[in-house]
Formats: sequence, C-alpha cells, structure tokens
Amino acid sequence: MTSAVTADARKTMKSLYRAPEPDVLKPLLDRAAATPEMRERIMGHASGLLADLRAAQNRGWVNQFLQEYRLNSSEGVALLSLAEAFLRVPDPETADLLIADKLGEADWRAHTGRSASKLVNSATWGLVVGRALVGEGEAGPLKRLLSRAGEPFVRQAVGAAMRMMGEIFVMGRTIEEAMRRMKKPENKGFTASFDMLGEAARTHEDAERYFHAYVKAIDAVGSDPAAGHSISVKLSALHPRYELPRAYECVPALTDMLAQLARQAADKGIALTVDAEESERLEMSLDIIGGVAALPALKGWDGFGMAVQAYGKRARAVIGWANGLDRIMNVRLVKGAYWDSEIKRTQVEGLADYPLFTRKAATDVSYLAVAKDMLAAENIRPAFASHNALTVATILEWAGNSHDFEFQRLHGMGDGLYERLVREHGHKCRIYAPVGGHRDLLAYLVRRLLENGANSSFVHQLADARLTEAEILADPVAKIAAVGGARHPSIPLPIDLFAPGHRNSTGIDLSDIATLDATVKAVNAPAVQPVAATADVASLVARAHAAFPAWNATPLDTRATVLEKLADLLEQDRERLMAILVQEAFKTIPDAIGEVREAADFCRYYAQQARARLGSVELPGPTGERNTLHLEGRGVWATVAPWNFPLAIFLGQTVAALVTGNTVVAKPAPQTPAIAQAAVELAYRAGVPRDALLLAVGGPDVGQTLTEDHRIAGVAFTGSTATAKRIARTLVADDDRPIVPLIAETGGINAMIVDSTALPEQVVADVITSSFRSAGQRCSALRLLLVQADVADNVIEMLKGAMETLVLGATGNPATDVGPVIDQAAYDKLMAYRASMVTQTIKTLDAPADGLFVPPTLIRLDRVEDLTKEWFGPILHVATWEAGTLSETIAKVNAKGYGLTMGLHSRIARAGEVIEAEAAVGNLYINRSMIGAVVGSQPFGGEGLSGTGPKAGGPHYLYRFCAERAVSVDTTSAGGNATLLSLDEGGI
Repeated sequence: MTSAVTADARKTMKSLYRAPEPDVLKPLLDRAAATPEMRERIMGHASGLLADLRAAQNRGWVNQFLQEYRLNSSEGVALLSLAEAFLRVPDPETADLLIADKLGEADWRAHTGRSASKLVNSATWGLVVGRALVGEGEAGPLKRLLSRAGEPFVRQAVGAAMRMMGEIFVMGRTIEEAMRRMKKPENKGFTASFDMLGEAARTHEDAERYFHAYVKAIDAVGSDPAAGHSISVKLSALHPRYELPRAYECVPALTDMLAQLARQAADKGIALTVDAEESERLEMSLDIIGGVAALPALKGWDGFGMAVQAYGKRARAVIGWANGLDRIMNVRLVKGAYWDSEIKRTQVEGLADYPLFTRKAATDVSYLAVAKDMLAAENIRPAFASHNALTVATILEWAGNSHDFEFQRLHGMGDGLYERLVREHGHKCRIYAPVGGHRDLLAYLVRRLLENGANSSFVHQLADARLTEAEILADPVAKIAAVGGARHPSIPLPIDLFAPGHRNSTGIDLSDIATLDATVKAVNAPAVQPVAATADVASLVARAHAAFPAWNATPLDTRATVLEKLADLLEQDRERLMAILVQEAFKTIPDAIGEVREAADFCRYYAQQARARLGSVELPGPTGERNTLHLEGRGVWATVAPWNFPLAIFLGQTVAALVTGNTVVAKPAPQTPAIAQAAVELAYRAGVPRDALLLAVGGPDVGQTLTEDHRIAGVAFTGSTATAKRIARTLVADDDRPIVPLIAETGGINAMIVDSTALPEQVVADVITSSFRSAGQRCSALRLLLVQADVADNVIEMLKGAMETLVLGATGNPATDVGPVIDQAAYDKLMAYRASMVTQTIKTLDAPADGLFVPPTLIRLDRVEDLTKEWFGPILHVATWEAGTLSETIAKVNAKGYGLTMGLHSRIARAGEVIEAEAAVGNLYINRSMIGAVVGSQPFGGEGLSGTGPKAGGPHYLYRFCAERAVSVDTTSAGGNATLLSLDEGGI
C-alpha cells in the first residue's frame, strides 16, 4: 500500500512539473481558503504578530541598521554587494577599488540622523565620510589620505563592518562556537538546525571536506542531545556532479553518504534534515531520501527529515510522497531558495513552462495549502519555516490547540515573530543556523538574499513605512483568485520570450528521466547516410544564377513565411537532426539540442527582421520629387559553413541570403555533409525552390572552385582565419570580376580576465563550460585564462579539481562532457602541441584508448604574450596579471590582433566599464560563460583577425546580403506635386 501511494505521488509530480500555473493553483486555492470567520480570527492574530515584529525592529542596533538599509534600497543593495565580495579579496588595491565602487554611488547622506539608534547614525556618518573619501577617483582624497595615514583605516573599518554582518547572518565559524551562541539569553527556548553551509561542491575534494564537516557537526551536536538541536545536510555539497545525466554515479554515492550520516545521527539521538535543491534534482533527491528512509537500521529512528519548497508546482505531491513512506518523516516547509535561477534556466533552455510559481502570492497560496496537508498527514512531523505573520497566524488557526509541530526561522531574521509564541504559549521554534567561516559563508548567504530578495517579500514589506497593515496582511488567496491564477505578466512563457518579434525555439527537458531516456534512444539510432561529393560546381552556380530573378521577385513576405515553415520543420524533425549531429559531428546531447534550436531561431529571427527592415523606404526631398530606397538580392551567394556548427551556421548563413532574395550554393564542411543535406531537404519541403538552394559537397577544391566563379555575388564564410584570407584574395584576384561582399567569422585567442573580487566557484564553473564544452571546438571557446596573481593559486587548484569530474566518452551518452575532436588531422595537431608543452602542463586527464579523444589540458604560461595562435580543442592556457593593471592586461590581449570574444569576472562595476570601453572584441561576456550566444539577444561575430561583420543573429546582418537601389523621380515633369493643391495658403 505504501509503495502504491508513493508511486502515485511520483506520477502526480510528473503531471505537475511544468503544468500551466492556473491549472496547478485551482485546487490549491480551494485548499488554502479560509472561511470569513476564520479569516477574521487569523487577521486578529496576525495583527498582534505584526506588532511584535515591528517592536523588534526597533530593538537593538542590528535590527535598526537592517531596517534603515533594507534590500529594496540602492544603499542596502550596495552594502550587501560589498559584503558578498569584500572578505575574499586578499589584496589592498582591489579592496580599495571595491569599496569605492560600492560606496561611491549610493546616497548615504539621505540616511543621516534618521534612525533611533545612535550606533546606526554613527555608522551612517561613517558611510558618508567613506563616500566622500572614495568619490574622486584615482587621485581622490582616499588615495592621498591612505598614503599619509600609515594605515588604511577606511579599509579596516569596512572589514570590521563586514565581519559584523557575518555575526548577524552566521551563527558561528565552527560548530562549537555556534552551539555556545545558542546558549545565549536571546536564544532561550529555541532550538537550532545547524547547517555547515557553503557552495555546492565543485570538486571531489570539496565534497569530501563537506562530508567530514557534517560528520564532525553530528558528533558535536550529538554530545548534548537533550538540547534538541539538529543538523541540515545539502546533497549538492556531497557530490560535484549532482545532476541527472550522472545519476548512475551520484545517486548511489549520495545514498551511501547520506545513510552514513543518518546512522551516525540516529546513534547520537539527534535529527537530520536533507535540504531542498533546484527543481531538476528533485526526482534524484527523492530516490536518495527514499532509499535511506527504507533502511532497516533506521526504522526505530524518527529524526530523519527533508525540506520542501512551496514555490514548486510539485510541492503538494511531494508531501503526499513523504507521507506515504513507511516511517515518520520530519518535513520542513520553506518558500523556496532558487527562484531567479529557476526562472532564467527555464527561459534559456526553452522549456514548456516553469517548475515554480511566478507570483509571490501564488507561492503563499501553495504554502498554506501544503501546510494544511502537513497538519493532517499521519506520518509527517511538520516544521513551518516562515517570517510572514499572516502565514504563522493561519497555521496557528488551522492547528487549533495542537502544539505537535514547530516553526522555523533564519538566524538573523524574523526577530520578534516567535518569542512570545515560544516563551508564553509553549510553541516550538527552531533557528536555521548557518555555520562556517565568514569569508565564504557570508558571501553565500548574501547571494541568496540578493537572488531571492523580491520587493514583495514580507520582510521587505514590513520595513516599508508606506504600506498599511491591511496591505501587508492582504489575503494571498484573494489576490490569486482575482487574477484567475494567471502567470505574472512580466514573466512570459519561454516560447514567448522574444515576442512580439519572433517565437523562441523549444528545448528538451532533460531533467525529466523519461524524456532523457527517450532522447538518448533517439540520438543513438542510425541516422547518417553517405553523401556524394559534387562533381560539377559550375553547373550548380548556373542553375542558381538562372533561378535568381524568379526568387528575387517572390514577395518578401512569402520568403519570410518559407523561413518560418523551415523553423517548424526543424523542430518537428529534431530527433533525427540531433542523431545526425551526435553521430557525424560528435555533438553531445545538450549541444545537439542547442544547435537545432539555434538553427530554428535563425530562421524565425531573420524572417521577422526581413519583414521589419527590408521594405521600400520613402526618403525626404524637395517638392515635386519622389525618393525611395529599395533592397534587392545581389544574385548567387556562396555560403561556406564549418563542421563545428554544421546545422546552425550552415542554415543561418543560407537562410539570411535566401530571405533577402538571393539564391544560394551552400558548401558544408567535408566532415559534415549529412546534416547539411538533411537541412536542405527540409528547406525544399518548406517551399524553397530546388534551384534556389543547391548543395556543393566536397573539400577545399570545391570551395575554391565555388568562390572563384564570377557569377558568385557574395560569400558568407565561417571557419579559420587562414581560409578567410584565401577567400578574400580570391575575390579580388581578377580585375574583371565585380567587387563582391565577404562576410567572415573566424576564430580567436579568446581570453577571460579574473580579478580577486570574483567568486572562485562561479569562475571555475564558467571556465569549464567555456573551455571544454564541445571539446573546445567553438569559435568563442576560452583559450587564455588570466587570473589576478593574488588569487591565482586557489582558482587554479579548484579548476584542476573540477577538471577531474569531467567524463570523456561517446557523445550519445548523456553523461559525456567531452567527446572526440572532429577528425584525425585535428587530433594529430592538438596532440603534437600537447606533447610540445608537457613541461608546462599542470593538469590533464586520461582519455579513452579508442577514438579521437584529446584530453582536457591546462597549460601554465609565464606571460600573456606567450600564446600566439589559436588551438582549436580542449586546451586551456593560464597566466596571471597584477592588481592595478587591468587596462594594460586588456591591451596585451588586444595586441594579439584577434577580436572575437573576451570575458571578465569581477564584482567591481567600474572594471566592467573599463573592459567594455577598451576590449577590441565583438562579444564581451561579464560574470558568465563565454559561449552560447543567443540569436537576437547576443549578435555574434568578431573583428581584426577574427573576421568582419555584420554580426550573425543581429539587426544589421541582412543588409550585407542586399543590393541597395535608390530611385528618384521628378514628379513636376508629370504635372507637379498634386498635394500642394490642397494647401490653403491664399493665392492670386
């Protein structure tokens, strides 16, 4: 019976995962609603709780400081942003820049004298003085004062303030310190759930360190089980690759580690709760939790628990699953911790709908509905984590006289809400208490606040004096019912992300195990058919030349509609196209999905751009004259595509030429003709005439013959710089040939600059993605990592550990991170280079014996100047730069002559402004990875040795394919300007 209940709950979860928001909310609204009588009692109780909360806001300088500088103010954000980075900056020069950056913009003077606390007012004056000291740039008084004073007192003061903020949010730097702090008078009557919190593990070494921290914490808390404290565990801290494609590896490993921790906690007589993770990990988390819950050795222990996030559409079903387990489960209900990132990920991946609610009030409705289920559940001991007075009052109303549950709050937040309930009414409340070093932990907690700090949250509303009590305690059920449960209007579905311009392409939800299994099966089905080489290139050009007048005369809207039809066909035939990409181009499954999506995006975007930009334009002129500008096709275009994006770039170049009225002879790379042929056949099905698009298959000889033909009116090329230069020389070699345009996108020595304010974990994740995804075979891939010397050792060690988690293997395996390189020639070239740099290699991996696998490799360079050419594979070079030399470092990268992509990781906004002004690159990426440009959002293309524009996927691209023709007509010769006759300006 129990297994049937949990199985049914898992089925329900699948149906809810990305279901439309109104459908999910309908039963929740009914469940969360209160009768008018209940609502009146709830409001009365909530009003009292609100009064307690507001009274607490005026007690103690810490609360008053947070009230004065709340998160929905620019000053509050500035302080938190400073706290996020300051303590990890080891060098004084960068620390001063960070202080100037964060303190220099806000209006601290507006806060002077406003607080009832003298300490807060003193701190505010300190910020005013600090603002004045850093407000004059490099030659300002801060620099002069520091040079005279003998000690950097501003920096020391900021450091002291940041450590003080650490005291606010972090219970203790060690578990022993945290336990001692829980004995202080202000925590009387409360218990704690200690969490050795930090970033998710990036390396196996990280995971091992976190595991031992949990073991130590359980021992320490278990030394005094009567205190009632517990431990919280984060699964992603225990495995560096906690993700569905690696479930075969991480689920058994995590089940074993969690079982060890659970047995230890059971032996010590304390409770252990598994924290919630991002939505795509929920199914794996339930497998792990369910596996541990079923262990016979833990049957007599009622201390095992889990957290559930109410903002998730599946929350209520998860409660049903937990209640169906054959044991008592402690369940902590929280609002949710990853809202921003969940929304963005869903949009970026083009998924059907969001896994969570898009309105704050909808999450509140879900919370109340789930809370009611938990109170009624037979096998659940509920814990309600909330700082919302209305939520607490509602739970108290529903619970009646029962005290068989507990509340929870975050350390440093919600003071005043629970003290009276605990000390006067006998309710239980547990403090969620982060434990760890302030340098790392404060940064983590601040990021959570910044990422989830929507202005609508109860804590922020409480601090807003403009809001009335009725507004703060407004019924979320009534709010959501009033809008019919509709999604937030500012958060479109991913398919509508670029509306009204064009429809976004759809992705595949690989976080669903059934979808993943079906996709794996599809991409491994034989799909590649041989394609014959082209024997007569000239005849193809002749056919395209003859077809040009008719296609150019085809109405623009008709041509655009053909592209939109092609986009639909690409998505309908997605699995077959992905299979070809995986088998012929060695694309991993995520890369294959991305490539089909990008091809569809090119089609829809260029169709929309053509309609919007290519129509005839009336131009101004003198009376009696009509001036118009028309855009026409040029003739036959040769599009020459690379093997690394054999569908997206092949089609992107081709459909741009087609929609502008040109005919095309398209040449794919000799390594990838099958995917090109499949794309051309779909184009025919979409309505492209067979002679308007012709496929020329072969090697360099075919390309040379094609570009030498005088009937070619333009060339769009993506590939190596050397080949682009050869094509350019070919196009101008014959004096009798018309001057034709060349669009070229080539590679680059792409650099990422990292300063000491950057978050190492984020840097490493983005470096791994930018350098080794697609086996480093992207034009935009990171080739040169430049890390500030003060933090280089730490970043490099973490990067080496993250490299060890990479899987090399067949690209049809979803667990594969790095597949083989494209062919034997590429393999031999890269391996020879690796062998020549063996003495400077600081990290490499083992590779499978069979196949063209080039191991991901990290090479240390002494200077930026030592890298002189692009190595097109999974090889990353790393060098250092000194603090205060950002402009000089950018100049060294610019001097290489390439200009495709560059990256920066820094928490200093001014650093972003400097690199934006000085980097000579086509695409600049700040605090993110350097690959994955999105059509219409990040137009892509380089300069210098990296090619010539315009940028693919941008608003200027189509113009280069067009011939511009201006027509001027003297209308006076046909009777003058008749419109003047309507002007009544008097007369003869």
